[in-house]
Amino acid sequence: MIDRLIQQIIEKKNPSVVGLDTMLEYVPEHIVNDYGGQRIDLEGAANAIYEFNKAILDAVHEYIPAVKIQIAYYELYGPYGLEAFRKTAQYARAKDLLVIGDIKRNDIGPTAKAYASAYLGETKLKKGAVRVFDLDFVTVNPYLGSDGVMPFIEICRSSGKGIFVLVKTSNPSSGEFQDLNVQSAKLYQRVAAKVNEWGQELIGSTGYSQVGAVVGATYPRQLEELRKIMPNIFFLIPGYGAQGGGAEDVLGGFNDDGLGAVINASRSVICAYMRSPWKERFSPEEFSEAARAEVLRMRQEIDSGLAKKGIKPW
Repeated sequence: MIDRLIQQIIEKKNPSVVGLDTMLEYVPEHIVNDYGGQRIDLEGAANAIYEFNKAILDAVHEYIPAVKIQIAYYELYGPYGLEAFRKTAQYARAKDLLVIGDIKRNDIGPTAKAYASAYLGETKLKKGAVRVFDLDFVTVNPYLGSDGVMPFIEICRSSGKGIFVLVKTSNPSSGEFQDLNVQSAKLYQRVAAKVNEWGQELIGSTGYSQVGAVVGATYPRQLEELRKIMPNIFFLIPGYGAQGGGAEDVLGGFNDDGLGAVINASRSVICAYMRSPWKERFSPEEFSEAARAEVLRMRQEIDSGLAKKGIKPW
């Protein structure tokens, strides 16, 4: 799956992905009104979110290689929200996009195996098995150690799918634990070394592993440092846009081939119609056009940044 992601990045000349971290308050009023307006219930909210997501995907799928869907925003709306999550993933794949499930799961071995089977693999029944969410990649929390990660890696090995392991996250308080000194190194550096180790047996034809890493755009110095520790590991880089990261901040995540990273933007894209400069140019009814304009602007910004570093991958 990592080879296919890289192929999509090269074909679309774009290493950025759209995060469908959709809440009801991001959905324009004209859609909300179709599903209950002021009296909207959980089912109506989930349906409105799915309708919004479809319009975004229709507008941007030609220009991006993948989408990242944060499951928390769907769990918020209960079983209806989880169904909207599943349908959004299906719709994205029907548009030939890869789907990254931002689920951040981990637990002791048997429970981790259940998570891995649900989101990447199959659920066994009395006769046969079914794919429940059938995502292409998921994010994984390494805090419980190898026995909580290996079930995901085993499914990656058998199915060709991939994971992104949290290494250095973009949130302000990440350093409370991740920057602690552990045997003459920072904890995030120790995690990075382990991720690099896990990934060596799953390197694809493009030279990158199915085991990836999450490294935030809000820590550009650490991003560049971690690129050296994990040369064959593909990075998922959150924190661009609404969280404060910019094009200059993410460049350290790329190798000299112009590959090695996908940059996620969520609110800055899906809420573009609410934000300058797009809110002056697009009405709420044109929210998907605003999202497309932001995707194209972001692609140009990253491309220009790579060019300044002397990297022209396309």
